[in-house]
Amino acid sequence: MATPPARYCACGTRLARDNAGAQCHACQRKRQAAAVARPPAVPGAFWDDERMREALDTWHMGKVLYAYRTHPHHGRVLSQEVVADWLGLTQAQLSRIENGAAPQDLGKLMQWAHSLRVPADLLWFKLPRAEHQAPNRVAVAPPESTQSDAQGGLLLPVVVGGHSVMVPVDARTLAESGLGSLLDQPDSAKEPGAMSPLNRRAVLKGGIAAAALPGLGLEEVQHVAAALDDARRYIDGPVVEYLRRQITACKSDDGSLGPKRTLPVMLGLLGAIEEHARDVRPAVRRELLAIGSDGAEFAGWLYRDVNQPLQAGRWYDRAMEWAQEANDPAMQGYVLLKKSQMAYDERDAVRVLTLAEAARQAHWQLPLKVQAEVAQQQARGFAMLGDPMDHVERALGEAHQLLTQHEGASDDTAPHLSPHYNRANLTLQTASCYIEAGQPARASDLYGTVLEGEALSRRDQGYFLARRACSLALAGQPDDAASVGLAAVALSDATNSLRTKRELTRAMTTLQPWATRPGPRELREALRA
Repeated sequence: MATPPARYCACGTRLARDNAGAQCHACQRKRQAAAVARPPAVPGAFWDDERMREALDTWHMGKVLYAYRTHPHHGRVLSQEVVADWLGLTQAQLSRIENGAAPQDLGKLMQWAHSLRVPADLLWFKLPRAEHQAPNRVAVAPPESTQSDAQGGLLLPVVVGGHSVMVPVDARTLAESGLGSLLDQPDSAKEPGAMSPLNRRAVLKGGIAAAALPGLGLEEVQHVAAALDDARRYIDGPVVEYLRRQITACKSDDGSLGPKRTLPVMLGLLGAIEEHARDVRPAVRRELLAIGSDGAEFAGWLYRDVNQPLQAGRWYDRAMEWAQEANDPAMQGYVLLKKSQMAYDERDAVRVLTLAEAARQAHWQLPLKVQAEVAQQQARGFAMLGDPMDHVERALGEAHQLLTQHEGASDDTAPHLSPHYNRANLTLQTASCYIEAGQPARASDLYGTVLEGEALSRRDQGYFLARRACSLALAGQPDDAASVGLAAVALSDATNSLRTKRELTRAMTTLQPWATRPGPRELREALRA
């Protein structure tokens, strides 16, 4: 009987006669280990889980990984060791990612999203391929290209903290800039001189999302691009003034466009300031950092609105640092006020009061309207800590008096601080003081007087509708609370305000005793949707 020919594994190892497979035992063990080291396939409904969607909405991959590990679909909480193996990490690294600042390395974000098969249309960045997409998911274009996808969006690089970060710019923002078509065309297709000296590399080289900035004329873009290329020579009055105007425009647009459209542009401006402020003369550097501190404070607010307090705190700290170097005491006091307001987001009563009292110090030289806002914030701290009502009323009286003095003044020494603060804002914040003081019906009436008018942006209208829903629920009016809350849900979806949704969640907690009534039940379903 002829001896059968020898068989070999792909690795070159001769297979034993009793091995019926096509691999040696060592390769079989490696294959089995590799199969264990890959995450299992999950159904499309996996990504529609409420906690998973909330995690994706934060733009924080660490929160996404935590939501993935604790998803009910698995039947158990996956350990950090298991998921870390899938992602090529150690357990300690995964723990830092889940509990630290939002990762911003685009390559790593794409790698982790590929490993977990996250649908591309749920991500805030673009994936290079879409072969793993779930059915009916929308594929997106590769990030290494600046070409538009089917929706017309782009990823553009921003320099933040010395690192290049890719941020998304949606189709509408790009279209409004008037330069999206220039980026999509080869230089030869443009009018003679149209992109000289500005070309695709010039736009991207400086780390500023120039093509997404609204209101840019071609001559101005060329000047800004040249300034980014040679900061010491070209960063001058016109460019500094341009950056100031763009930050002001972002603030104006935020209330109607929402943070996810405003934040990429804002980060682009701050990246340009941070990168090039180190290369200019001291006088220009101080001027740039004064503008940058204003923008960094606004970035902190945007991160508050998308419910990322850690990132918000980092930008507030950056605003304080830049304001100190720019010798801008008013901005330093203003950042203390904003930190007090962020402490109220977390309902940290002691920090609300102590930060407000720190902001009231005379050496900050705050404008009158900011002093009014600080006095109101101090009143809120008193109310939260259960101080006598006359303390609350006295601080509110000071706030109204200061705002009256501001309204009678001939000029505004710092128009960029609390630019929209007026009598309506003071009324709304007074209402929050009455909620904390245990007078929700009085608060609801105050909210109603402002919400009936047209003084607020869409985003603020949604937020204060949610606050009014909370006050109505606390006052024992569940049906009215649910009706107001439903209007707030629609606006929070339109403006991507997670801050508003958090207030609505608080309202639902208060409405729990009436959970079976039609109104509260409809509100709960709308929030889940």
